[in-house]
Amino acid sequence: MKRRAALFGCTALFFASAGKADILLPEFPTIVRAGKIVDVTAGTVLHDQCIFIDEAKISEIAPCTRAAFLARMPGKAHIDWSAFTVLPGLIDLHTHLADAGQSADLALPIKTSPAATALIGAHNARLTLEAGFTTVRDVGTYRGLTDIALRDAINDGHVPGPRMFVAGAYITLPKGGGELNGVVPNEELPADMRLGIASTPQEAATKTAFLIEQGADFIKTIATGAVLAIGTEPGEPELTEAQLRAVVQTAQAKGKFVTAHAHGAVGIKNAIRAGVRSIEHASLIDDEALAMAKASGSWLVMDIYNGDYIDDIGTREKWPEEYLRKNRETTDVQRIGFTKAVKMGVKLAYGTDSGVYPHGQNAKQFAYMVRYGMTPMQAIQSATIRAAELLGKDDELGSIAPGRFADLVAVAGNPLNDITALENVAHVMKGGNTVR
Repeated sequence: MKRRAALFGCTALFFASAGKADILLPEFPTIVRAGKIVDVTAGTVLHDQCIFIDEAKISEIAPCTRAAFLARMPGKAHIDWSAFTVLPGLIDLHTHLADAGQSADLALPIKTSPAATALIGAHNARLTLEAGFTTVRDVGTYRGLTDIALRDAINDGHVPGPRMFVAGAYITLPKGGGELNGVVPNEELPADMRLGIASTPQEAATKTAFLIEQGADFIKTIATGAVLAIGTEPGEPELTEAQLRAVVQTAQAKGKFVTAHAHGAVGIKNAIRAGVRSIEHASLIDDEALAMAKASGSWLVMDIYNGDYIDDIGTREKWPEEYLRKNRETTDVQRIGFTKAVKMGVKLAYGTDSGVYPHGQNAKQFAYMVRYGMTPMQAIQSATIRAAELLGKDDELGSIAPGRFADLVAVAGNPLNDITALENVAHVMKGGNTVR
């Protein structure tokens, strides 16, 4: 996106001195005047700060005293967010942008071609970015590698969207939680829907190497059954510890990390012992697994909002009863586990499973995280600096600091007083370009 087009419609920062009219200044570099800044590293709020941006990154942050600001005006474009609270661009670590979406139609993913899936993904990416989520970790797609194509299209400037870190496909057992079950015999599914099928440790390692060669940023494994997969149970382990370890060792040798979809306690423990970096869902986590996560430094990414959406919309739209039953069995106990994890100081990062519910509503989970034990600052940190740490990108993302990408979100009000303010962002900037 061109900078001139990106800045179109933004309010020019001005000083109405000597009766002069508003002045739109040249575009490079840029100064953003923030009424408040949430400093997620220090856990504090700064007032009346100027963020200096050179190209895509932040070069400096300084108080916006009038004298200091006027001295630096020549040759700089100005954006006035003085009426807003400014935060780092938000990060959702569990999305499914490159997918057809959840519905009552089990066959929808196979009915949706790879090309159509990619186009749907482009639409989802824009909604996500405009909602203030400037980075996502996209954790798998039925149509293998479409997430890689979407990431590359965003990076090349062909479509607007968040920074994407993608898995390429799921490493899963045949007929496991990462398969499209219950539509046609699994052996008859298209090849691109079975890129990560593995029955042995060697197959798991081979499929891991293949996905990384195709451009995957990390590897997603399926360590237990799934709520939204026919014929699997969330509490039942699937990939063995040996298979998971083979994936982890192969990925680590290529400089990549591994995450594990794991609802049940046995599968969670298998994954932690195998060395995965993060556990997705952790719905049925027990005290032993929580202690293991704390001791090992493993991250938990717990999607504690979407259980209500599934129960409401899934019931109304007549999703499979198996889905609804498993959702009821995991929703409340997952939230209990989340509260325990917060109290224990287990590493927690923000992930919503967007795609199960409509994209662009990612911020709805913040209120749930506060309701179940986090302070508003902790919830914000989970979607900024903590999420960046999980990605291994906290030197580039997740905070408003010199050297970080100029990914910024502006909201009316103060989300530290009312966390739901994050559900309605006023402005979004990604890499110095204003996209909303």
